[in-house]
Amino acid sequence: MRPLRYSINVTLDGCVDHRAGIPDAQTHEHAAQQIARADALLLGRTVYRMMEDAWRPPASDAMPEWTQPFARTIDAAKKYVVSSTLGSVDWNAELVSGDLRTEVERLKAMPGEGLYTGGVALATTLAGWGLIDEYTFVIHPRVVGHGPRLFDGLPEPLDLELVDRLAFDSGIVAETYAPRR
Repeated sequence: MRPLRYSINVTLDGCVDHRAGIPDAQTHEHAAQQIARADALLLGRTVYRMMEDAWRPPASDAMPEWTQPFARTIDAAKKYVVSSTLGSVDWNAELVSGDLRTEVERLKAMPGEGLYTGGVALATTLAGWGLIDEYTFVIHPRVVGHGPRLFDGLPEPLDLELVDRLAFDSGIVAETYAPRR
């Protein structure tokens, strides 16, 4: 069974708005490495559209040079998109249809190195079902006082164990946790 890994940028006050973080070369390199560890990405409609708008060429060509390894990695990645409103997807993607839990369990059961997901709503649902095998929180040393919060509405607490910690020159810290089972 391949693991489902989750990663998200989060501020000290729990905000997960992608505009609230402090982008830099090290965090983009780390994200590219994380995505490269997976056979495919599992994205909700909002994250898929946001990533496509920013990182699909030619849009990504206008991004700073230090973002290009990340851009190439996400552009090449196989993507599974969870949406009940999109009629079709491209950008090396396919729609996930049917019962979400069943479909994610099917994707996890396939052979391979793993799946990678991000975002807010989809991740909260998957976490609530116990389907996420690894959580990486990229913690930005900033308090923003607004925005969507990490796992808002999660039905039960998640008990996690720290398995890795990586500090960046900027003060950003990536902490990886595994569920305590």
